[in-house]
Amino acid sequence: MLSNSEKHLQIMGTQINYYFICHTKLWFFSHHIQMEQESDLVSMGKQLHQGTYQKEKRDYTIDNLISIDFIKKGDMLEVHEVKKSKKMEKAHEYQLLYYLYYLSVVKGVENLVGMINYPKIRKKVTLEWDGSRKDELKELTNKVANLVDGNMPKPLKTPTCRKCAYYELCWV
Repeated sequence: MLSNSEKHLQIMGTQINYYFICHTKLWFFSHHIQMEQESDLVSMGKQLHQGTYQKEKRDYTIDNLISIDFIKKGDMLEVHEVKKSKKMEKAHEYQLLYYLYYLSVVKGVENLVGMINYPKIRKKVTLEWDGSRKDELKELTNKVANLVDGNMPKPLKTPTCRKCAYYELCWV
């Protein structure tokens, strides 16, 4: 069993993303109840991912916790995430910030920058990493760990529920 001081280092990027979308979805996913393979929207996202940025070496998995779409090396290490739409932009940003945090704090990587690529709308969001948000990310990962360790949160109906892969578990 991990101590509380170590739990924040065992969070997956997907868990950070789901924290901002739905706590119930996060809890299901974290307890190995995974419905995404049944979702047409998830399938479309995977096809978009596979069909874009084909010149880049892609899909880096680090410590079975973070899965980076692609990396570019230069003066700074660019960590890229490819997303289908900006509807969940805050979730996307924090997932990428977590990747930068993890690479900086756990792996000791310096000179990091993150990029969220939205190929369908031809937009890119850049997130600088200077370490100033370390405390915020550590607090966030502790919140995720505590939520996952607790009882299943009661579902809250939102507009995103209709398209969620977990809809039937929560509402049918």
